[in-house]
Amino acid sequence: LNIGMHNAGMEQAFENAVLNATKAVESQIDDQIKKLDELGDDDLEAIRARRLAEMKKQAELRQEYIRKGHGHYGELSEHDFMKGEASKSQNIVVHFYRPTTQRCEIVDKHMQILAPKHVNARFVKLNVEKCGFLCQRLNITVIPSIAVFVKGVHADTIVGFDSLGGYDEFPTEVLEWRLGETGVIRYNGDLTGPVTKTRNSGILLMNTKKTIRGTADDSDDD
Repeated sequence: LNIGMHNAGMEQAFENAVLNATKAVESQIDDQIKKLDELGDDDLEAIRARRLAEMKKQAELRQEYIRKGHGHYGELSEHDFMKGEASKSQNIVVHFYRPTTQRCEIVDKHMQILAPKHVNARFVKLNVEKCGFLCQRLNITVIPSIAVFVKGVHADTIVGFDSLGGYDEFPTEVLEWRLGETGVIRYNGDLTGPVTKTRNSGILLMNTKKTIRGTADDSDDD
């Protein structure tokens, strides 16, 4: 009997908590509607003006990024990267590749998709056979590797495909999420990510049944 009464009390407390939360949300919505109803023509015009000014500023910023080489994915030499191109942009994503490494072509495909989508960052590639100094400085030993610079500082390196699902057929959204983690792009998705870690410390893509084939362990080393 006591157990039954206790359970009934808990259920009532839960219902009261849900009711109070619902009332609080409804009250907030009512307040927002009231504020909108009280807006006059001058207020609405001011909101439109601010929005237009914001859109104009964003368009000008986008054009400035484009002038600096953002918006497309291209190759740089080590000399160009170190003697000026890197300093033009605060946020840079650098794919260190080797022409004979097939997985580098996979990275190329994803970078070509992401570059025009995230113009706040510059997406470039460097041939490891021609940039020994940078490879040594950034400790690039696995190909492909993606070095990330945020506000001009080396923030992270994505080594092989381990953190991208561990297999060759990972979707572009996974690389996008991984870059979003570093802060180099403006990522609007859930930073908990489209991947889930397994008990064996590997990382599997959610809702996929593909066989895991490639990890950093079996990628080319430099």
